[in-house]
Amino acid sequence: MELRDDQPTQHEIGNRTYVVADVEPLDIDGVRTVWVGVGLWLLAFVALLPFYGRLEESGRTWWLWTCLSGFGLGLLGVEYCRRRRRARADQADRSDQADD
Repeated sequence: MELRDDQPTQHEIGNRTYVVADVEPLDIDGVRTVWVGVGLWLLAFVALLPFYGRLEESGRTWWLWTCLSGFGLGLLGVEYCRRRRRARADQADRSDQADD
């Protein structure tokens, strides 16, 4: 982390002044965020399993299958984010080697 004395950027629009600070994003590649989503879908699926009978009686078994499909699609999303992270790291390595 680099300490700087830079002041935030100010934009004046009309009679209002907006301050925009340079803040680094917490999760650039999104892998952790997608894993949290996958975990929540799995948790919802497991939480609904004991109520399968009630869901079937009320015609809401689609809730259960929605959770399962959210889990599956989330796993695909994790793989996509991992590949994107690897590609960005490879690109950064290539640009660092080009600078040398």
